Amino acid sequence: MSLKSLQIEIRQSYAFVARNFNLVKRYWGWEVVWLAYSIANSLSVTFIGAGAGEITGNTDINTDYLITYLLIGTLVWRFLAGIFNDISEMIAWERWEGTIEYTFMAPVHRFNQMIGQTLFAILHSFLFTGVIGLVVTAFFDLSFAGADFLGAVVVLLVGSLSFVGIGMMASVLPLLYPERGAQMTNIVQAMFLLVSGVYYPISVLPGWLQVVARFSPMTYVLEGMRAALLPASTETSAWLYVWPLLGMGVVMLPLGIYLFQRAERYAKRTGKLKRNG
Repeated sequence: MSLKSLQIEIRQSYAFVARNFNLVKRYWGWEVVWLAYSIANSLSVTFIGAGAGEITGNTDINTDYLITYLLIGTLVWRFLAGIFNDISEMIAWERWEGTIEYTFMAPVHRFNQMIGQTLFAILHSFLFTGVIGLVVTAFFDLSFAGADFLGAVVVLLVGSLSFVGIGMMASVLPLLYPERGAQMTNIVQAMFLLVSGVYYPISVLPGWLQVVARFSPMTYVLEGMRAALLPASTETSAWLYVWPLLGMGVVMLPLGIYLFQRAERYAKRTGKLKRNG
């Protein structure tokens, strides 16, 4: 590939990043609404930790530890769920804007669109989650003494690969089912929330759900993040979670791309590309 061709490929990917941030600016009111809701929801969860002693009548509970445990789960969930949402709603956004035919018939490699959508999803989710984290942590005096921040960042980034792939798989649903596909992606997201131990250890789940939890990359991201940021809670190093997450990412990312490309060809052949319902 020549330098000029590479520049064209990069510009095409960047165009989708810029287009999506322009959409965010256009609908800034909704961004404010969801940000306010997410902050309130995150604070509600962490205040459960703060009030655990009063709720149970046990004043010996380490509420600082519980608050941090819940806060890690909340912020990791917000970050990865944000990536999942932005990628899985890729088709829904095109339909809402009425640009799906223009985008899918344009002389742009679908891989470049996916790269642009992925970069936007990571940046958008990082900024969104960062604001939530700054606001929520301002309410509590938390200590991360002995935390392995490098390990936490690596676990989070490697875990993001799997959620990019899962988001691409989920984006197939709005593509193939224009009437209900977007709603179906919410069910997928809800299942990850249930089984992955976002707010509780997976050991409290029924046995069969614990088995399901081990197939969720979110489970390993959360356990790795807590091992890195709450080192007193486990003797396991956060770095041990990088390898299963990397393996999942190597499988799910190419699989997501492959399934999306197959679904796109099918949608074009059957006339579902333009349908809005």
